Amino acid sequence: MKEIKTISYKQKLLHKTACVAQEFCTFAKIFARGSFAALAIQNIDSIVMESFQWLTNLFTTTDSVAHIALLYAVVIAVGVYLGKIKVFGISLGVTFVLFAGIVAGHIGFTAPTDILTFVQDFGLILFVFMIGMQVGPGFFESFGTQGIKLNGLAASGILLNILVMFACYYIFFDTSDKSTLPMMVGTLYGAVTNTPGLGAANEALGTVFGDNAPQIASAYACAYPLGVLGIIGATILIRYICKVKLEKEEARLKAMEETAANKKPYKMHLEVTNKYLEGRTLLQVHDFLNRDFVVSRIVHNGELSIPNRNTIFHLGDQMLIVCAEADQEAITAFIGPKLDIDFEQQDQPLVSKRILITNPAINGKTLASQHFSSVHGVNVTRVTRHGIDLFASAGLPLQVGDKIMVVGPEDAVERVASKMGNSIRKLNAPNIATIFVGIFLGLIFGSLPIAIPGMPVPVKLGLAGGPLIIAILIGRYGYKIHLVTYTSTSANMMLREIGLVLFLASVGIKAGASFFSTVIEGDGLLYVLTGFFITVIPILIVGPIARLRYRFNYFTIMGMIAGTYTDPPALAYANSVCSKEAPALGYSTVYPLAMFLRIFTAQIVVLFFCG
Repeated sequence: MKEIKTISYKQKLLHKTACVAQEFCTFAKIFARGSFAALAIQNIDSIVMESFQWLTNLFTTTDSVAHIALLYAVVIAVGVYLGKIKVFGISLGVTFVLFAGIVAGHIGFTAPTDILTFVQDFGLILFVFMIGMQVGPGFFESFGTQGIKLNGLAASGILLNILVMFACYYIFFDTSDKSTLPMMVGTLYGAVTNTPGLGAANEALGTVFGDNAPQIASAYACAYPLGVLGIIGATILIRYICKVKLEKEEARLKAMEETAANKKPYKMHLEVTNKYLEGRTLLQVHDFLNRDFVVSRIVHNGELSIPNRNTIFHLGDQMLIVCAEADQEAITAFIGPKLDIDFEQQDQPLVSKRILITNPAINGKTLASQHFSSVHGVNVTRVTRHGIDLFASAGLPLQVGDKIMVVGPEDAVERVASKMGNSIRKLNAPNIATIFVGIFLGLIFGSLPIAIPGMPVPVKLGLAGGPLIIAILIGRYGYKIHLVTYTSTSANMMLREIGLVLFLASVGIKAGASFFSTVIEGDGLLYVLTGFFITVIPILIVGPIARLRYRFNYFTIMGMIAGTYTDPPALAYANSVCSKEAPALGYSTVYPLAMFLRIFTAQIVVLFFCG
């Protein structure tokens, strides 16, 4: 019995010991949990603080690559998105990147000056070079009969812009301050909405003033918004000054389209009825008529064939001829009447095929030099370049990216396609070497000193003028030195816009620190007012002269004014009120010369008058 009680006591002791141990473990677990929680909270606080410090450093450590890339990404993205906002149907577009950069620079979100300067200059070079490549092919062709008059009016408008700028400078400003005239140059290029001119002026000012060059982007930004509105408003005012009726202008354009002979390919089927042509070769007929035409197919005694230069004409032959629309009446009168048939719809062992020229060896070669008819047994009836059909004259130089319409036996057409390249994949790869070879030559050309009597220092075309001129020459004549100048429109626009936004962002960031003090405390309102005068006065002089003296269509004048100011919003407005292509034609006719003169005169004004 005693033993049993002893055992029970031990069991109780063990039970109490186990309970105490369990309570200790529970307490230990609770304590451990609290410690881990406290430690975890402490670690979270530390991680948050470190992350916050890292993020702060990212935005404030101006010499880090990540900060600089972030700066440009934020400024460009914000500027592009805000630039899409329309007020009264008008938006500032990509130029709003400049204003986003000004805000960033004002709040201290910036980068080292030497980095900003490098990106600014590189963006400017890329931008103006791609502009030159775009306008180069049509630069010299724009000086036709009407083109000379339009370009003369555009050049007069550009000269008037400069003269009005100087008049405002002497009337409204203190001419003893050396920084005032450079700021007026910035106002000028804001008023005419020409960013490349701003870049050229900036670059020239760096040559004259060095590191102390005035930040003319402030004046540019003051004048730009009212410049966009002023161009459109002055164009509308011309309508009332000259008492223009839009309906009558549309009717005139329609009548001109119906009566004007142009160089679009014209296809017709003729029968030989002129007895003089009996026994004559195609070459003899071509030389005697002295007009460009292509005989694509000929039917003799019921047999369809592809003619060549030695093909003999016979009375009763039927042929498919492609010529310029202006020449179709003369050719019809000489050869014979038109037929109401279509050889292309007949079941014949001949094919028509559009072939894409992608072989660099063909670049710059004329149609005649390829001997399509005599060697390959096919005919080229038309050439399509940048979406425009051109007549396939013997002297037309072919360029990479052209599409040619080839007619002939299927196997011969395929051989020609193989020779021409006909590979769309080759065009997808950009000709990057041509771009950088051109930039290299442009920088050398722009650095050449040009001594002018009376100038304290030799004049240089600089980072803007040199690449622009070389790009225009390469775009027009590059094929002569075996440079493939083809760049798709989208690729050109992409490179051009990248260069532009890099330039605008850099200029805005650099100008941001002093912008608001310039506008609020300085002459900001005067820049706005004088910019409005610079914009409007030349338009109100040149526009009525173009209408009353040269009798240009009002819509053509609208396009000419938009091209003179290189202002896409003004062209968009002109297109919105006209159903024809007259505004775009006026714009494209003067745009190449206007862009060149804006950039060139910017440097001339700075080097001659600001030194």
